[in-house]
Amino acid sequence: MTRFTFNALQIIPMLLVFGILCSCENDIAEINALIKDDNAPLSVGKNVDLIYSEKGNVKIKIVAPLMEEFGVEENKYMEMTRGVKVVFYDSLLTIASTLTSNYAIHKVSENIMEAKNDVVVVNDKGEVLNTEHLIWIQDSSKIYTYDFVKITTADEIIIGDGMEANQDFTDWKIFNITGEINIKEEQDSLKTE
Repeated sequence: MTRFTFNALQIIPMLLVFGILCSCENDIAEINALIKDDNAPLSVGKNVDLIYSEKGNVKIKIVAPLMEEFGVEENKYMEMTRGVKVVFYDSLLTIASTLTSNYAIHKVSENIMEAKNDVVVVNDKGEVLNTEHLIWIQDSSKIYTYDFVKITTADEIIIGDGMEANQDFTDWKIFNITGEINIKEEQDSLKTE
């Protein structure tokens, strides 16, 4: 009869290793379910500079202090809760217009960005658009709103409800004009008083 003798110092380490190997079974789905927060962003970027180019030419630059990505492929969106600045360039890489706002959301699958809260668009002629809500359709390079707008040019201020323009804000049209102030006439009348 063969007799096995084991030293306790030999068995304890083997039992520990065996116990560790047997107890380390985790299901990935269970782990993801424990740590998943449906309201948490998929990714977060701080001081983000995104540059969009076409055929090697820079077309658009987006700058945001905070950009958070949410959703899945068909419903993916990026939220910029601390504001955004969008710079549009012409073919010579000079600034054609800028768009700034205190909040923006980019719906990735739709190629649409909505800017809200103190939206300001300035073109290279110095014309300024002020509104609280503006939609930029990237595929057609158009911007529009149905909300209150004020456009200030070199010689007039035009107020209305809604407008549409190209993204460079060089060709624009205001809907439902509610007021128009000629700046030159007003300045001339102030000088005579």
